[in-house]
Amino acid sequence: MRVQVDYDQCESNALCMSAAPEVFEVRDDDFLHLLTEEPGAGSHERVRQAERLCPKRAITVLE
Repeated sequence: MRVQVDYDQCESNALCMSAAPEVFEVRDDDFLHLLTEEPGAGSHERVRQAERLCPKRAITVLE
């Protein structure tokens, strides 16, 4: 699995961070930071949930 974020679309609303905090982090600068582009197998379902939750569809999961 590989995760991509379209930062031009991202609103940094942190829904992805609530689903998969080990992969997504909104920091004090109010920008989303991708902590890993290739999360481990234990995170895959949470990352897919983060993709579904993103209101701007800024997250893409490549299998």
